[in-house]
Amino acid sequence: MSDAAFRRSLRKAEKFLSSIDAPLGEVIARVGPCDIDPSPDFEPFHALVRSICHQQLHGKAAETIHQRVKDRFGDGDEPDVKRLHRARLPAMRACGLSASKSAAIKDLAAKCLDGTVPSLSELRTLEDDAIVERVTQVRGIGRWTVEMMLMFRLGRLDVLPIDDFGVRKGFTLLRQLKAPITPKALVPHADAWRPYRTVASWYLWRVADGR
Repeated sequence: MSDAAFRRSLRKAEKFLSSIDAPLGEVIARVGPCDIDPSPDFEPFHALVRSICHQQLHGKAAETIHQRVKDRFGDGDEPDVKRLHRARLPAMRACGLSASKSAAIKDLAAKCLDGTVPSLSELRTLEDDAIVERVTQVRGIGRWTVEMMLMFRLGRLDVLPIDDFGVRKGFTLLRQLKAPITPKALVPHADAWRPYRTVASWYLWRVADGR
C-alpha cells in the first residue's frame, strides 16, 4: 500500500469509528488525525533486536545499549544476524544486555536464519495471527511485541493489543468505568471497531495520556 493510500485508509477509519462510537468520535475530533507512519521497508531482525533491547527499559538507557550492540556487531550500522548468531554471551553482556536479553537475541538470530521468523516479503503475505504465532516462538518475544510490529512497522489496521496497559486505561477512562477493564473483557467491546482496531487503540493511548 502506498503512503497516500494508507493515509486515505486512516481517514476512512476515523470516519467509521466516529460514526459507530460517539465517545471515541469526540476523542477523534479533539485529538485530530491519526498519524501512524509505518515503515514499509523495515528489516524484521533489526526491528526485533531493538524491541528486545528496549524491554523493561526507557529512553536513553535502552538506546545506549542498542547502539552498543550495533557498534559491536554491526560496526556502527544495524547488527549482522550471523555475527549475533555466533556471538558469545560475554561479548553481548559487555554491551549492557542482561543474560536473558542476550539469550533472546541469539535465539532470534537463529530463528531468522532458519526461517521461523518470516522475512519482510513473507510478512507482507501472512495474516496477523500467523505472524504472531511464528514470531512468538522466539525466546523473550511475546504477543505485545509482535503486535507493535504489526501496527507501527507493517501498518496493519485491525490489531487490538489487549495486554497493553495504556489501551485498557484509555478505554476505562473513555467509558468512565469504576474499575479497570480486563484484557478479556475488552475484546467484545472492541468488536464494533473492526476492521480498524489499530486506529481505535491509537486514540485510546491518547486518552490514557490525558488528551
